[in-house]
Amino acid sequence: MNPSQFHALFVQIGLMLAVAWLFGYLMKKLAQPVVLGEIIGGILLGSTLLGAVCPDVYATLFPADKTINTSMEALLKVGMLFFMFAAGLEVNLVHFRKSKWLITSTSLLGGVLPFALGFGMVLLFPTLWGQTDHPLLLALFMGTALSISALPVIARILMEMNLIGSRVGMTIMTSAMINDLVGWFLFAYILRNLGRENMGGNVFTTLVLVLTYTALILAIGRWLVRPIMNNSRLFQDWPGGLLTFVSLLIMLAAVGAEQIGIHAIFGAFLAGMALSQGHDPVQEKTINSMIQPFALNFFAPLYFVSVGLKANFSSQLDVTLCVLVFLVACFGKILGAGLGARFGGMHWRDALAVGVGLNARGAIEIILASVALEYHLIDQRIFVALVLMAFLTTLLSSAVLKYLIK
Repeated sequence: MNPSQFHALFVQIGLMLAVAWLFGYLMKKLAQPVVLGEIIGGILLGSTLLGAVCPDVYATLFPADKTINTSMEALLKVGMLFFMFAAGLEVNLVHFRKSKWLITSTSLLGGVLPFALGFGMVLLFPTLWGQTDHPLLLALFMGTALSISALPVIARILMEMNLIGSRVGMTIMTSAMINDLVGWFLFAYILRNLGRENMGGNVFTTLVLVLTYTALILAIGRWLVRPIMNNSRLFQDWPGGLLTFVSLLIMLAAVGAEQIGIHAIFGAFLAGMALSQGHDPVQEKTINSMIQPFALNFFAPLYFVSVGLKANFSSQLDVTLCVLVFLVACFGKILGAGLGARFGGMHWRDALAVGVGLNARGAIEIILASVALEYHLIDQRIFVALVLMAFLTTLLSSAVLKYLIK
């Protein structure tokens, strides 16, 4: 890169952080998740608004330079790894033992019903989704996209409402963990099979690889990494060494995931999950305090602003598709998780609160959609529909949950 390219890259990073901070602050004042403000900032800074109103200014700030774009993409990919590691740290299934039937029924119905509806709407309305070489994989992806929840966003909403330790809060969190875990398994399977003409012949191989890699990462985390990290002599007087060590683990897990044909973010997610399953709250708090501030306040804002920059939300807006995706997503998740919580023994109002809480898609949904767009599994229209669905379901969950709990 020459000096002018470096200059352009740094200007872009500065602008993206500026709009992320400004609109994130406004969302926080409105008691909404910060990630929504970051996406709005990206939409306003991108081709949707700035590119339409002042095309010359937009072309100057975001030139069509392959070197600059590649450098930015590399930075965003590294940031995504740290963000997904932070999301993996939220997955601790210890709480499952406390309310097995309630959480099982909630996560099962809250995952199966939206998955079935998402899978079915692709097969029932094939012309709505445009030309695709992989209709079955697209149907699997839409089912997966509608079945997951946004664990980091949900955790933030519950913390702000002081519900994280309540029965409703723990049911939402643990069910979201299980749904997201199954969702990432399915997504890893989809990515591994993407580009293969004969999907059926690879089902067993793919499942074995994904499950084996998951078991390997979790076993290494428990039997090798955690004993090393518990050795106070290594990191007691060198806290920066712990950050370096964890960063190395993230990169190794990401490389391994890419090596077996799935996306690196799955490896980073598993690395976070592997370090969250222990029983040392002090150590977990230390890792959180070192990784999360930078992952959530530097990398994440850049990534979610870039989501708004990626697509033109006016020219690529398909109203019919957006409405269908939003309604099916809300109906499937709220009804499925709500019925599951009711069958698990909750009163209707609390069960509905669980369904509404799990309906928030937020950041994880957007990452899923971004990777699918990168792999050309979906087009810009579907990407815009999924981003808007994630945005609106998060707004809806935050507002309605406060009303139901009140």
